[in-house]
Amino acid sequence: MSLLKPAKFFLGLSTALVVVSIALFIVPGPRLSIDFTGGTMMEVRIPEETTRGDIAAAIDGFTSETELGNVTLAMTKDSSVLLRMRDITNEEHIALQKHLRSELGQIKELQFTTIGPTVGATLKKRSFWALGIASLAIVLYIAFVFRKIPRKLSPWRFGIIAVITLLHDVFITVGIFVIISHTTSFEFDTLFITALLTILGYSVNDTIVIFDRIRDNLAEQGRKEDFAAVADRSLSDSVTRSINTSVSTLIMLSSLFILGSESIRWFVLTLMVGSIIGTYSSLFLATPLLVFWKKKA
Repeated sequence: MSLLKPAKFFLGLSTALVVVSIALFIVPGPRLSIDFTGGTMMEVRIPEETTRGDIAAAIDGFTSETELGNVTLAMTKDSSVLLRMRDITNEEHIALQKHLRSELGQIKELQFTTIGPTVGATLKKRSFWALGIASLAIVLYIAFVFRKIPRKLSPWRFGIIAVITLLHDVFITVGIFVIISHTTSFEFDTLFITALLTILGYSVNDTIVIFDRIRDNLAEQGRKEDFAAVADRSLSDSVTRSINTSVSTLIMLSSLFILGSESIRWFVLTLMVGSIIGTYSSLFLATPLLVFWKKKA
């Protein structure tokens, strides 16, 4: 069975998903953490019997001249909790400590950090730069690796299509997590950007394996076989390997998601979503785009 036959359907589906994801990024937009907006991070050690519900109730009961607004909780394995909130004054900080002690019992503050809005804006700018530089580096690397591709195919096509599929993966992942950020406690932070960069590496690795198979088959066949047929056969040769790799990765990530610390749970979930989308784009987007571009050339 040809894997290129449903290509038009998947290209249309991917285009629609990318457009929806971009629209979601604009409206309603992602809910950003204090890493990007500025705010206060406070980590306290709590009594072992304290539950997440107890902490949430204690914070909800705290009153000050200005409401704390949305407070993100992250429980850790060592009986401590990480609180992220708006920038609070020293008086509010002291009052919050006293309130938590009265509600939860003996607590110990482990760290208290304030991130200014200027630092947050700098982190946001650097995050975009990191994604951009990574994409450019991938184009250059793939163009260099495939510089001796047979049949005088441009190696730049391989690099550009690889980056198109990577941007596809990033846009859709971001769109999904925009929805999650408005329905759960998740917020876009620097750890999420780290996960996106990890997804870029994972997805491009899968794409390069398929492209490398195309290059090998082209070298073997010379000019005897149509390029689309070679690409289709190369894709068929790689599909089992790609799916097996993806499944084994998901098994490991699922174990981390279930058994790992809550502080990395959103990071792991991002990797899980990204690995699924990355496998899909490597199989059903990258190679068809390469074939379509070759036909129009």
